[in-house]
Amino acid sequence: MEIDPRILMFVVFGVGLTLAVMLERWLARYWLSLPILYVAVGFVIWSLPLGLPHFNPTVDGFDAITLEYATEFIVIASLMAAGIAIDRPVSWRNWRQIWPLLLIAMPLTIGAVALLGWWALGLAPASAILLGAALAPTDPVLARSVQVGPPGEDQRHDVRFSLTVEAGLNDGFAFPFTYLAIAAVGMTALGGWTIEWAWLDLGWRILAGCAVGWAVGRVGAWYVFEREADAPIKEIDEEDDLAAQPSYSTSEGLIVLGTLLLAYGLAEMAEGYGFLAVFVGAVTARQRENRSRYHKISHHFIDQIEQIVLVAVLFGFGAMLASGVLAALTLQAALVGLALIFVIRPIAGLLAELRSGLPMIGKLAVAFLGVRGMGSIYYLAYGQNHADFEQVDLLWATVSFAILASIVVHGVVSGPFIRHVENRRAHIHAGQDSSMASLSPDEPHRHRRRSA
Repeated sequence: MEIDPRILMFVVFGVGLTLAVMLERWLARYWLSLPILYVAVGFVIWSLPLGLPHFNPTVDGFDAITLEYATEFIVIASLMAAGIAIDRPVSWRNWRQIWPLLLIAMPLTIGAVALLGWWALGLAPASAILLGAALAPTDPVLARSVQVGPPGEDQRHDVRFSLTVEAGLNDGFAFPFTYLAIAAVGMTALGGWTIEWAWLDLGWRILAGCAVGWAVGRVGAWYVFEREADAPIKEIDEEDDLAAQPSYSTSEGLIVLGTLLLAYGLAEMAEGYGFLAVFVGAVTARQRENRSRYHKISHHFIDQIEQIVLVAVLFGFGAMLASGVLAALTLQAALVGLALIFVIRPIAGLLAELRSGLPMIGKLAVAFLGVRGMGSIYYLAYGQNHADFEQVDLLWATVSFAILASIVVHGVVSGPFIRHVENRRAHIHAGQDSSMASLSPDEPHRHRRRSA
């Protein structure tokens, strides 16, 4: 009996969804990650003679459009989940280790990758800039294992915080350089178009995205918490360490999802960056009633949506690999992808974090654990759909290889690395507590005076 490929895709997707949570926990014990397995499964299934449709954006423009829309939504969902998980108050001091990652590490990465693309791969300047813009942002989708945990949990280490906020913000800050690449297509010299790019794409769009996100986040938080102020009160277990609060249900997640999709749409209508609006809106809403149980419920709701789309996208990426997206890969292109993971990002990250308060092991973790993923696919698909770039097959091969290498390398290393950093911090704190406990009753006071 011949199997209908459409039905087979439903079976694969259904099994993938059913086993996702169990496999994620099981694989963690073996230093593996869910993306590694699901990309491999997608590659194997689409390599078999089952009649499944090929999925290659270098051959079919419709595949590029599909990729743009699919990855756009999953990045939005991931930014929502990341923003809601951030409970640290927003200020220059509290977020001081984040700004250098955006203002130093990211431009350095874009410049280095673009230079390699032009020099080593022979790309046209516009294509080289697009390659740098696509590969520069870290990914909020595939970096789940190194990000802060859901609201109310203990995963709040400075390294996790830095990686989460960086992934949330640099997806928006990569867009100006994507627009720069689009504007540079066919241009042979600097001119008025560069001035327009500077004030519109680099200036206005960032400000508009942040402003719309902040406004929608404030209005959304007011709507939720003021509306629920008179709702029935439900006592919560004392072990939750929370006061009595209004009773919420999972349906409240629809409000968060709708509000942040609204932020994305309004920002795009205002010529701003929707990704920035989503993350800023989620962080802004999270600052209101910071200890409310509502945030944990809404985070769980959005996390489920993110996982559903993630399973489909991971299988889809495996299908892309099986459909020949790496056909144009050269040794030089593979070396560029590896250089990004092992040289460019670590050096740029260390330079950015030199003056941060993190210990050296923490700086190394932030510098090295810059996962590449679905955001890179989105930016490259967006660029392809909005301009005629040369050597687009080589661009896709280079980006796809870099993502695949990142999935494997970071999927194996990130879990043990981040646990080592956290365990070392806990060991240091435990040693400090025991040394203080060994002092006489009067000695701690003298110690504090000397420290002051």
